[in-house]
Amino acid sequence: MGTVTPLPFPNRTAPQQTGFERTELLRILDLYGRMVAAGHWRDYAMDFHRDAAIFSAFRRAAERPEYRIEKRPALRSRQGMWALVSEAGAVLKRGDELSNVLAPVERKLMKLVGD
Repeated sequence: MGTVTPLPFPNRTAPQQTGFERTELLRILDLYGRMVAAGHWRDYAMDFHRDAAIFSAFRRAAERPEYRIEKRPALRSRQGMWALVSEAGAVLKRGDELSNVLAPVERKLMKLVGD
């Protein structure tokens, strides 16, 4: 009665899905809110898969996302786990730090507000 038998959980160390940490999501949503206030973005979507977490920002809801911000932890030691992907699917920026990857969108926001 005093013996505890552990349950056999297959693949216990592998995560079921990849997600954003709170600070990462706050940074992304802050940028999203500023782009909405500037009138450029109108909608967003988040996808969580086993190997990637993706934040997509849309100009209009019925089209492809203008930008995708992807977090792929498996690429941390190679190319960097963050990627900024354009509407056409080209990787615009890749790196280890989220702020560096979001820099091209931040510059675009400055141009939108400055006009």
